[in-house]
Amino acid sequence: MIKNKDFWIVAIIALILDQITKYFVVINFENVGDTIPLWEGVFHLTYVQNTGAAFSFFQGGAGWLRWLSLVVSVGLMIFAWREKLSQIEQLAYGFILAGALGNGIDRFFFGYVVDFFDFRLINFPVFNIADMCINIGIIFLIYATIKISKI
Repeated sequence: MIKNKDFWIVAIIALILDQITKYFVVINFENVGDTIPLWEGVFHLTYVQNTGAAFSFFQGGAGWLRWLSLVVSVGLMIFAWREKLSQIEQLAYGFILAGALGNGIDRFFFGYVVDFFDFRLINFPVFNIADMCINIGIIFLIYATIKISKI
């Protein structure tokens, strides 16, 4: 029996989805900056190569960010292998692992992260599924912490 099965399932499925969508962007957009408006002026798919972290912080920091992604990913896998996690914790850490691995893979192989979701209505930084996974995981962790603290 696999320990923390939901952790591994979420991490694998989300990682695959992240990598497939990034591959789709890379093969279908000729140049960085190319965009397809899905809702003109509101939501576009735009090919961006992000050498920084979330919201383009630490631009050019892909060198140390790749190692941070690796350390976080290995740490989460060891943690899930050793500890008994609640279902909400499995989901939280599984999403965070998928995000860290997804962006880490990009940094190791390309030196940048492929971003493409472009919400122009609110001038939000371009992001990807790995970024969404990290945020979803953090929301689940906050929920788990609040739920535990009320017990």
